[in-house]
Amino acid sequence: MKKITATDVYQRLFSTYGAQHWWPADTPFEVMVGAVLTQNCTWANAETALNNLKTHDMLHCESIATSNQQHLAEIIRASGTFQQKARYLQQLALFYYKSGGHAELIKQPLKLLRKQLLGIYGIGPETADSILLYALDKPSFVIDAYTKRLFVRLKHFNHQFDYDSMQNYFEQRLPHDVALFKEFHALIVSHGKRYCQTKPLCSQCPLAACCPTA
Repeated sequence: MKKITATDVYQRLFSTYGAQHWWPADTPFEVMVGAVLTQNCTWANAETALNNLKTHDMLHCESIATSNQQHLAEIIRASGTFQQKARYLQQLALFYYKSGGHAELIKQPLKLLRKQLLGIYGIGPETADSILLYALDKPSFVIDAYTKRLFVRLKHFNHQFDYDSMQNYFEQRLPHDVALFKEFHALIVSHGKRYCQTKPLCSQCPLAACCPTA
């Protein structure tokens, strides 16, 4: 079986699911907060935590940065590991504020921004790249569990590939286009939830005909 290219995977997923309109948020800062809240958490629970922040009028960098950490933790309890995430969010909010907010951050080059984000307590590569791509419109391809699972099954790489190696794989093969990166990542997540699950539903999968492990 001839290996399907990354571009072909994108085209097949897009023709199956259509535009995903992801990431749902009213402001870039909301995207950044959501990227932290969804760590090891379903989006439904992260969204509940986001809505709680909105209800308390706390979805602003100043409010989060200056809030009582225990109070903040209780508000985002639905996201799990809420004590840790409260600390993460406060560190992120302080960074956002001290950097001049969205208007100043988007002026910075991608590599510098990524290094700065990774230097924030609680921000790992996936969270940093989600922030870069969806909040700051930088072409940084996001690698998550769905992406690794799908492309290991498609034999594009194996389980030994680390995060940076997987990211480089895509960025070397795709145009560095923000809209494409956003759409492709969202499509992979949608596909992973529907078919390419931990126990895959291969008989119904739209990629089954070109998947060596189907």
